[in-house]
Amino acid sequence: MLSPEVVKKIRQIEITTKRLLSGSFVGDYSSAKKGSGFEFDQIREYQQGDDVRFIDWKASTRANRLMVKQYIEERNRSVILAVDVSGSSFFSSSKKLKSDILSEIAAVLALVSDYGKDQASLLLFTDKIELFIPPARGRKHTHKIMEQLFSYKPKSSGTKIDTVLERLAKLRRRDSSVFLLSDFVDQIDEKKLHIVSKMYDLVAIRCLDKNEDYFPNIGFVTVEDIENKEMVALDTRGKKDSLLRKFLAGRVHDQDAMFKKQGVDFLQIYTDKFFINDIILFFARRMMY
Repeated sequence: MLSPEVVKKIRQIEITTKRLLSGSFVGDYSSAKKGSGFEFDQIREYQQGDDVRFIDWKASTRANRLMVKQYIEERNRSVILAVDVSGSSFFSSSKKLKSDILSEIAAVLALVSDYGKDQASLLLFTDKIELFIPPARGRKHTHKIMEQLFSYKPKSSGTKIDTVLERLAKLRRRDSSVFLLSDFVDQIDEKKLHIVSKMYDLVAIRCLDKNEDYFPNIGFVTVEDIENKEMVALDTRGKKDSLLRKFLAGRVHDQDAMFKKQGVDFLQIYTDKFFINDIILFFARRMMY
């Protein structure tokens, strides 16, 4: 059962998003689609998740494999929300944790997908796949996604971006946009990123605390790695402070360069900034609502 705090948070996000949506989108939803109704398009090979009612048994017999009739309405897009719930997301020097921000962004994206009548699915990950909700549409399904976003308790604290890239490569969902939400405090296998970026319309949304790309000069400080619990002593003064800042900025710069090279769009979100407007506008333009 959801706590009153989670119920209140979901309701607030719904109200805010609905208000912004009413002023953000212009035009009829159907005009953005390839067609309406159930006009026959083609016969293709069956994929996991296809409606069994559309199996063409005669074509399947001839091809010796399951074939389905595809209709234009079936080609509505699917939005996959891949959200990092690892230990490093439970950090912030401001009021909200990175995990709160990532969940709120994903919830907004799920609501906007529902508005556009696109299917949405949720994939939560740490250093393993924690939870997967298959794509569907409708307010009940959207609420299910939002409830998991704000109540799920991860079983692991580690981070491994490659794990979610491998899972996405195996899903092979056609006509899908993937929003990969993380702080990206991890090494990414560029080859795996390349494969996924070619399979999907891939967007990386990185959420950082301001101190994660510009550490303040506060002298000697001992910090704990949230994920592996290791203690590290840092000297943030003078030259070493400069080297530390260069390292933090360099990590972000290298990731940005890799995303750009692989044709992956990316957004930068900070925990101390209001983001919902930017997310909705970006999503609307990208999905052509």
